[in-house]
Amino acid sequence: MANWRMSSANGVLIAAYFIPTWLIISFRIMVSPIHAFYERPNISVAIFLSDHFHLAAVSTVRAAWLLALAKVTVAAFFALFLALLTRPAIRKSGGCDEALAIALSLGSIISFASMLMASHAGEMEAMRLHATELLLLLGTAIVMLVERPAAIVVPAEERVELTSNYPQAAQNS
Repeated sequence: MANWRMSSANGVLIAAYFIPTWLIISFRIMVSPIHAFYERPNISVAIFLSDHFHLAAVSTVRAAWLLALAKVTVAAFFALFLALLTRPAIRKSGGCDEALAIALSLGSIISFASMLMASHAGEMEAMRLHATELLLLLGTAIVMLVERPAAIVVPAEERVELTSNYPQAAQNS
């Protein structure tokens, strides 16, 4: 763990929550769209859409599947982040941060929209859930923003060559 960046360790913890949670929610929606759409994690979106758009059953199923697709996409980017994290060279250079940033961005948008819909629908428990998820995602994003970029490690032999060639390059120009 000596060469792990703080954002990578935080990203692993966040991924450990979001991958199973959002995949289970998404698979429930895929199996039974209407029933799962009205469960606690999705109730705010379902009530908001039914109250404001007066969707028919087929349109409600499509909206549920769209929410499931969005959550599966976030879980997939978290899984990609974890896969890239297993390679030490990628982990040390911060090459896995793009996948984590995309997962955090999409997840934050989904959680924020769900939180607003829960607030508008009057679902306090759902609003607390989405606000907690949003705070988790934003906290990790802040850690990523504040953390310094990964330093490029250059072996000592290459450093000597680079510095010894520098005065010659300066004299030639």
